[in-house]
Amino acid sequence: MAAWPESPDHLVVDLRRISALDLAPLLEEETAAWRTALDWDFEPSADLVRRFVEMQALNGFALLDGRRTIGYSYYIREEKKGLIGDLYVREGDRTTARENALIEATLEALWRSPGVHRVETQLLLLEAPLTRKLPFASRFRSYPRRFLEAPAAQALALTANDPEGIAFAQWTDAKQDDSARLVAAAYRGHVDSEINDQYRSPSGARRFLSNIVQYPGCGTFFAPAAYAAHDAKGALCGISLVSLVAHDTGHITQICVTPAQRGRGVGYALLRRSMLALAAYGCRTIGLTVTSANTGAIRLYQQMGFTDRRDFAAYVWDSL
Repeated sequence: MAAWPESPDHLVVDLRRISALDLAPLLEEETAAWRTALDWDFEPSADLVRRFVEMQALNGFALLDGRRTIGYSYYIREEKKGLIGDLYVREGDRTTARENALIEATLEALWRSPGVHRVETQLLLLEAPLTRKLPFASRFRSYPRRFLEAPAAQALALTANDPEGIAFAQWTDAKQDDSARLVAAAYRGHVDSEINDQYRSPSGARRFLSNIVQYPGCGTFFAPAAYAAHDAKGALCGISLVSLVAHDTGHITQICVTPAQRGRGVGYALLRRSMLALAAYGCRTIGLTVTSANTGAIRLYQQMGFTDRRDFAAYVWDSL
């Protein structure tokens, strides 16, 4: 593939034109940045990037300054949608223009892919995520989000208050299909279904859940802290899924409750159980992400001891 048009201070090239060795210092810095910003061990994700770059099997772009690799991005195609999986520019070389050069190249590559009409991404380390200008503004929507965290020990101060008629048990893989239907029902008409279109159908939610359980993008799935809630008829009415993003850091990857059971304390009871399990495992902190417009969820998390760690945004581009 030909290089993207060169600016006075950088050149965007296909990621397959560089080696894992070229990328190593950048990934090392990014790993440290994730640890500092979010107590997140990015090393498993960095290792996957290294391996796929070495095999020339990762779609994406590198940002060059002379012979130095100062940034990269990669993307994934998923049916009619593209995902920008990651984007990082070295701190000492970072500018909005350089980050946008990678975003623009990635969007153009995805839109040349047959059938791709939508691109989603959530880039937690992107500079000035809520105020920056981004390429292709006429197709673009932004959704402010918040990364919250709580001390794991906070779980010990939370009062047990299970709603009447609701039974709680460990979540298992056998519940994936029921959980997918639950996710689709819970997010119907919700702002988060505008951010992630997998929430809009049981089949999409099934792929989303499989990604949580199988892949390291949201950490390593931690089954002992994952819980399910069932109503008086035995139907699944809530789930709390959890990953470890570092040896002492837990992350709530998904928590949702059916519309019929909202406001009864099911979400509180699920989250409390997950937090207790993470504290018992030895976690120091627990994180989660939430869309800023989801004020009811934010109130619950704050009541349970979560505070703001970082603001970021979910971005969506539609090509039509």
